[in-house]
Amino acid sequence: MRQSYRNTKTTVSFINYHFVFCPRYRRKILVDQVEIQFKQIVMEICTEHDWQLLAMEVMPDHVHIFLNALPTDAPAELMAKLKRITSRRLREQFKHLNHLPSLWTRSYFVSTAGNVSSETIKRYVEEQKTRG
Repeated sequence: MRQSYRNTKTTVSFINYHFVFCPRYRRKILVDQVEIQFKQIVMEICTEHDWQLLAMEVMPDHVHIFLNALPTDAPAELMAKLKRITSRRLREQFKHLNHLPSLWTRSYFVSTAGNVSSETIKRYVEEQKTRG
C-alpha cells in the first residue's frame, strides 16, 4: 500500500485518519450479514466522497477505519456522514436494529497518522481482530 500526496487545484496533502467507534451500548450487532453490508456501505461512502479507504476492521462491538481524506473534509464531518448513512441503510435492511434508540454512540476516537507509516497503522488495524 504505497501512498502518495493528494493534489487538488489549491492543495497538496497527505492526511490519514484512524477512527474507532462503537454501536450504542457496545452491543455486538456487527456480525454475519450486518458486518458484510456495513463494509459494503462504508466502501460506497468513501468512493462517493473521494476518501481513500486504507484499512477497515469490524469487530462485533466496534469498528476501526483508517482513511485518507482531503483537507476540506473535517474529521467530525467524516464521522457524522459515516455514522448517519450506515445507520440509515443498515436499519432499512435489518429490521432487528430498529429497536435501538440510535445505532451508534455519539462518541468516537480519531487520530492522525503523523509520522507513523501507513503500513504500520494498517497492520495495527488488522491485528485488532486477533486481540478480540
